[in-house]
Amino acid sequence: MNCISRRDWGFLALISLYSFIPAVFGLLRIPELLGGPPIIPPNPRAVIDPMPIALHILGSSVFCLAGALQFLPSLRRHHPVLHRTLGRIVAAAGCVSALTGLWMTLSYTFPEALQGPLLYWTRVTLSLAMVAFIAWAIVAIRSRQLAKHRAAMLRAYAIGQGASTQTALGLIVMALFDSEPLGFSRDILMVGAWVLNLMVVELLIHRVFATRTSSAVISSRS
Repeated sequence: MNCISRRDWGFLALISLYSFIPAVFGLLRIPELLGGPPIIPPNPRAVIDPMPIALHILGSSVFCLAGALQFLPSLRRHHPVLHRTLGRIVAAAGCVSALTGLWMTLSYTFPEALQGPLLYWTRVTLSLAMVAFIAWAIVAIRSRQLAKHRAAMLRAYAIGQGASTQTALGLIVMALFDSEPLGFSRDILMVGAWVLNLMVVELLIHRVFATRTSSAVISSRS
């Protein structure tokens, strides 16, 4: 890992910090799901049916934290075998995260204050979209279409990182209004976090990666 640049280490530290709160809070719930005493306020849905949420926590944590490594140019360049191995793990973890998210959305009963129709259908749609993007990325890399592979994984990662942005926006709203958003306001905040993530990713895909591709083409012709 000595060949990873300072810029890449900075990016990795930023993503790890961004993922820290939802990942840690999720992992702190694991003892409760295994029958131990709750460390954080208990979740009645998790106690009744712990399997999907336990798998979701583990899958999401691996996908978000290990997935950040996959976007490091220096890792791809100097450790291609590690990049491919991690890629298989990240793809599997992402599918577990998405499918268990869908499982919970369809099987858990949420009060209206925590999930209305807007959030319900957004969760269903984005869970399926995340699996589709990961599958698309696998097909693309097998066809050696690197740009399409990278774009698909970035879109899947934007969906997977929804909880981090939701946590950040939720903390900002609570600091401004001294109350937790509930009902339709909460739905808007949750959905808005995914929209924001996807907008940032589309900007990266169409601006940053397009510029790099153009530069590579010009260099190869000169």
